[in-house]
Amino acid sequence: MSRPRRLTQRQRGFALLIVLWTMALLALIGTQVTAAGHGETRLAANVRANAVAQAAADGAVFEALLHLLDGSNNHWPADGLARRIKTPLALVDVEMVDEGRKITLNNSSVPMLRGLARSVGLDDNLAVTLADQIADWRSPANNPLPKGAKAAQYRAAKREFGPPNQPFRSVDELAMLLAMTPEALVRLKPYLSPYVESSPKSAGADPVIARALADAQIGGAPPLAFEEAPTVTITALAVAAGARFVRRAVVRLNLDQQTAPNAPQYVVLEWGTVDP
Repeated sequence: MSRPRRLTQRQRGFALLIVLWTMALLALIGTQVTAAGHGETRLAANVRANAVAQAAADGAVFEALLHLLDGSNNHWPADGLARRIKTPLALVDVEMVDEGRKITLNNSSVPMLRGLARSVGLDDNLAVTLADQIADWRSPANNPLPKGAKAAQYRAAKREFGPPNQPFRSVDELAMLLAMTPEALVRLKPYLSPYVESSPKSAGADPVIARALADAQIGGAPPLAFEEAPTVTITALAVAAGARFVRRAVVRLNLDQQTAPNAPQYVVLEWGTVDP
């Protein structure tokens, strides 16, 4: 009679052990579900914040554009100064830069490019080389300039690309030049533009630009002067709930609606993002 009771006690012990393990497993599952829920909540919050920041930056670009076109006291000049726009969910800092105050990348003569390279502090040998290579990159000619480079020189340097013999589409394309260094590119980028054809005016020019213009004239290359519509780069940095988003737009303005009443007030030349 005692044998069945011992078996029953063992069965109870196993049952209790199973119950304890089941409770532990359920507790673990509950913890994982809760953690996953918190993670999904944080992910959703991050996605929402990023969307809010992007929408705020895009809206700020168009608000800045309206102020650029406004002829009243609400006009904002493209002076490179930061202006803050506050929204209920985000703060946005907007900067507008006049591309016409930069050196034209596709039209500038070799002396002008050489003068700019010297003006930003590059040594004379590198300045001469980069000026020639910029000219060769955009020129349809087959033979390189004395310190320039065409397809043969790029092949000899084991590059998988060569000059397209076409105008530059962006300043970042300069990074592909044989002699270009990261430091030189950082120095040159703020002063070059592929969106304008004329040389900047010397009056009120940035000191770097002014030195480049003077150097070019000494080298026998007077500034280029064309009638062209204003072109402005608008950069908007938006912050929303910890998320950051930067929108960069390049627009060409049509300020003369009287002579061209059916033309759009502006044309977007570039619409992209920048790492915040």
